[in-house]
Amino acid sequence: MVDEAKAVGTESGLPAEAGGAAAAPDGAGPSAIPADEMARMGDQIVGALKTVYDPEIPADLYELGLIYRIVIEDDRMVTIDMTLTSPSCPSAAELPGQVKNAVTSVSGVRDANVSVVWDPPWDPSRMSDEARTVLNMW
Repeated sequence: MVDEAKAVGTESGLPAEAGGAAAAPDGAGPSAIPADEMARMGDQIVGALKTVYDPEIPADLYELGLIYRIVIEDDRMVTIDMTLTSPSCPSAAELPGQVKNAVTSVSGVRDANVSVVWDPPWDPSRMSDEARTVLNMW
């Protein structure tokens, strides 16, 4: 599923559903990480992100559309841009750390840098069908 709500701007070998391709983040050519390894890491990173839940909403951050960008660098550093449902989210201090811990648990990931961004602002249209079903928001 390729859309703005799913890992906008994903780079370097994320699963096709997340819009990734096995290329260097700067567009200079193929990644130094083999394509099959990049695909595996991408799949596992998305899987790890799906284990992090907003404590007030019974859906994971990935399906809620809170993950905007995932970049896997050649040195296996992963950069995540995420947002929150609102700037006043009571879990704002904990969620980025939980995302970092989930991503760094993936085999092959050296470390992760998680940034909270506010542009574009999150809105319910960014949720996946899975999250809409869980929240009964049709």
